[in-house]
Amino acid sequence: MAKHEQYLVGLDIGTTKIVCIIGEMGAHGEIDIIGLGQYPSRGLRKGVVVNIDATVESIKSAVEEAELMAGCEIDSVFVGIAGGHINSLNSHGIIAVKGKEVHQKDIDRVIEAAKAIAIPLDREVIHVLPQEFIVDDQDGIKTPLGMSGVRLEAKVHIVTAAVTSAQNIVRCVNKAGLEVQDIVLEQLASSESVLSADEKELGALLIDIGGGTSDLAIFYQGSIKHTSVLTIAGSQMTNDIAIGLRTPNEEAEKVKHKYGCALSSQVGEDEMIEVPSVGGREPRRISRQILSEIIELRAREMFEIMNNEVSNSGYRDLISSGVVLTGGAANMKGMADLAEEVFQLPVRIGSPMHLGGLIDVVNSPMYATSTGLLQYGQRSFKSGAIRELKGRHLFDKIFSRMKDWAEDFF
Repeated sequence: MAKHEQYLVGLDIGTTKIVCIIGEMGAHGEIDIIGLGQYPSRGLRKGVVVNIDATVESIKSAVEEAELMAGCEIDSVFVGIAGGHINSLNSHGIIAVKGKEVHQKDIDRVIEAAKAIAIPLDREVIHVLPQEFIVDDQDGIKTPLGMSGVRLEAKVHIVTAAVTSAQNIVRCVNKAGLEVQDIVLEQLASSESVLSADEKELGALLIDIGGGTSDLAIFYQGSIKHTSVLTIAGSQMTNDIAIGLRTPNEEAEKVKHKYGCALSSQVGEDEMIEVPSVGGREPRRISRQILSEIIELRAREMFEIMNNEVSNSGYRDLISSGVVLTGGAANMKGMADLAEEVFQLPVRIGSPMHLGGLIDVVNSPMYATSTGLLQYGQRSFKSGAIRELKGRHLFDKIFSRMKDWAEDFF
């Protein structure tokens, strides 16, 4: 199979499934989807690797399927990261401009100044996302390059992850025979795929409901203002169904996909469903409304926690364009209506946009992260912001960070 430098690959290592999507960069800057592979995820829990070998096998299976479909061989990927270990905060940096004109070196220095915060040794910075620049007293500047001024300030959003969790993901991908071009926060990747430029500018709340985690991001004036990861998601709903209806987890997942509804008021009282039993007992017929009530309780709890998170962030009033729901569980009937009820904001379901090629294959909210990784990768290539993460050792990372601090200090 041929290797090609114009291929972009997104690898979404999720709790319930691993998705690999291969895209080809077209002549006019568009991305054409040419391959899709997915495989059940065996080695993750709540977005974190708990079994290296099982995760490696799942990654290999998903990648091989995508390679067969695309008719090419891949060697590097953009990988999504989520999990309860992800933390984020906003920071602020100020520098004096040399020569009274802002050059790229000044922009790099002010971002470094904003980055200079105390981070524990067991954590690493995944992203430093500029929100806005201030030249002298003029705020709201997106690109200060070439502007005149004596003082430059930067407001940034910093995302950190546990070093070991990030390192385990890199190690799994490396063991599957691939290099990691960058680790990308999952909701940042999803936003590339499902949010329009107008929504990011006006103010939008993105909620990506996966299997093990639900990821939240608030956008305003084109930049991320707040991110959060919640460990209540689709697998908790499946677990509730398994316990409530006394059925195996695998069957509970099937029942959820086939008959699930997140708002019990949308289910008829006379609707009945057949649920398999445990231990070879006869299947039982139960009211679909009971299933819906189980799902609604967990989904409502999840949205209420997120609603509190949005209120505590201080950005609720900036969400003018409403809520965009994406991820596998967003497809469930009644999910958007329940979110609208809890958030008291307009809600829409977000599916991948701005893609060519086999778009009908990926036209579902469950592929938002993996397609978004391609679009993030394309933007990174254009801006020259690609980092190489070829499985560096944990102590190398810590030593290099300490060296950077020492150089800054002395």
